[in-house]
Amino acid sequence: MTMSKLTIRELIDKYPFIVSYLEDNKLDITGFEDKTFDDYLNHFSGEEIENWAIDKERLKEDLLAYIRQMKEFLGIKDDTSISSLTIIAGHDKSKNPEGFEEFTINKSEIVSIVGPTGSGKSRLLADIEWTAQKDTPTGRAILINGEKPDMKWRFSSNNKLVAQLSQNMNFVMDLTVKEFIELHAQSRLVEDVEETSQRIIDAANNLAGEKFDLETPVTALSGGQSRALMIADTAILSSSPIVLIDEIENAGIDRKKALKLLVSKDKIVLMATHDPTLALIADKRIVIKNGGISKIIETSQEEKEILVELERMDSIIQGMRSELRAGKQLQVRGKK
Repeated sequence: MTMSKLTIRELIDKYPFIVSYLEDNKLDITGFEDKTFDDYLNHFSGEEIENWAIDKERLKEDLLAYIRQMKEFLGIKDDTSISSLTIIAGHDKSKNPEGFEEFTINKSEIVSIVGPTGSGKSRLLADIEWTAQKDTPTGRAILINGEKPDMKWRFSSNNKLVAQLSQNMNFVMDLTVKEFIELHAQSRLVEDVEETSQRIIDAANNLAGEKFDLETPVTALSGGQSRALMIADTAILSSSPIVLIDEIENAGIDRKKALKLLVSKDKIVLMATHDPTLALIADKRIVIKNGGISKIIETSQEEKEILVELERMDSIIQGMRSELRAGKQLQVRGKK
């Protein structure tokens, strides 16, 4: 295990229990959350090291030993990390071979899924969730990190490969946003529940068209607010390495910010969409017909140029939408 590339914030997100180690050793990391543990230790002056008897190597070794012991005690394993997902081709509903041999998606990559309603988009998700091994109707096989996956992805309730954000996000529970987030944070053994809750609400409000607070009942959230909350919660708290979003164009949120948030958390993002802007934002897109993947298209330079124009048009539409919400009268852009 190496800590050289992880920031202290990332270490705490991954191993919340190390907060106790830092407190027990009187290590105040305030202001160094986005630095590595090595960077933090190296900030001490020679005088501070001598006066406080700081042994930097011992602190690093002891932290590693503490993490190993706590992982063993809690049953946490690092082998759940996923850097890539590979789909091995099967066949469509007519038993015709799919239009590719294998397709690998890496973390922090966005892939869109396009095709008519009923074409087989949900079947593709199910194959990924089930880590199919040529034992589903499509005959596809799924590899994780280039290898046949551990069976835990099929049968473990704690190791969910895919977090799915469906088109309708209606809550029925009688909880406030704060209570909802806190329950999820506690289930993940998060040390600082309050700070994590605030991070989620801030991220959600950055996506939502209309802001809300922690005391808002989840049943009072609009469709866009609900979707914003679940995307922020999935990005920050969910352990699922793969996220599928269904028709985010209808979500009433800032779509680009939502995708950026998910990708920044090292998720593999699969996005079913009919929106040309979102389809072209993706690095590649999977085209599904008759229950099979007919082809995989890499976004071309020409399409990227088209995307610039689509985003300009989308910005105008979003601006008009905001003006309508504010009760303003619309005017032709550029007209005084």
